[in-house]
Amino acid sequence: MNTDWLQPQWQAPSGVRAFFSTRQGGVSTGPCAGLNLGDHVGDDLAAVAENRARLQRALGVRPVFLRQVHGTAVALLDSETVDGTVADACISVQRGVACTIMVADCLPLLFTTLSGDLVGAAHAGWRGLAAGVLESTVQQMIRATPTPVSDILVWLGPCIGPGAFEVGPEVRDAFVGQDAGSAPCFAPQVNGKFLADLAALARRRLDAMGVTRVYGNDGSLAWCTVSNPSRFFSHRRDRVSGRMAAGIWLD
Repeated sequence: MNTDWLQPQWQAPSGVRAFFSTRQGGVSTGPCAGLNLGDHVGDDLAAVAENRARLQRALGVRPVFLRQVHGTAVALLDSETVDGTVADACISVQRGVACTIMVADCLPLLFTTLSGDLVGAAHAGWRGLAAGVLESTVQQMIRATPTPVSDILVWLGPCIGPGAFEVGPEVRDAFVGQDAGSAPCFAPQVNGKFLADLAALARRRLDAMGVTRVYGNDGSLAWCTVSNPSRFFSHRRDRVSGRMAAGIWLD
């Protein structure tokens, strides 16, 4: 696996493998230069295919690429699941298939359990987060196995940071209307907009479900996709941008 990629530092069982790719290790050029894994961003499709092949060789299992629509659908993956399945989260109990989420500012979350019999991944931009994609993922995990919420582990990957994610008042209202305690996750700006802390909002929603084993992104600058252009793709920063991936599988 590429030494620049992130490997979650968490207390997952030994049979659970996970990663977060960076720009390093690919063949794309131009705005998507590096390991662009998105086939919908205007990049040369042959380059994307090569990048995805390199990723699969590095992992030793097949990453399943979803068509993400900022919704709450959760796909149950197995060896027959095709790329392009429409969902913003996925879970699997089958070995050898990687639950995979593509991002370029949105928050990727990886899930497993203390028993290590289930893995999952979710794509959380502000729309999906407000709509309940994390709640849907946790509910599907509990249905798939007899897993108590207290045994679920979650890792938050890089995303647009709280110093870069400017949003309108309607975004703040979408969260504060559901959870008044989320107001401190929005810093008011002189132009009437707010700087939002996406990772903190996700942590609040996980905590409200009783998911307390949460690791990874703490909102600091090192996790910000916008602020680290040599390492991370960012749609907000560049407008035309490649996509990175977060993935998890049972080894």
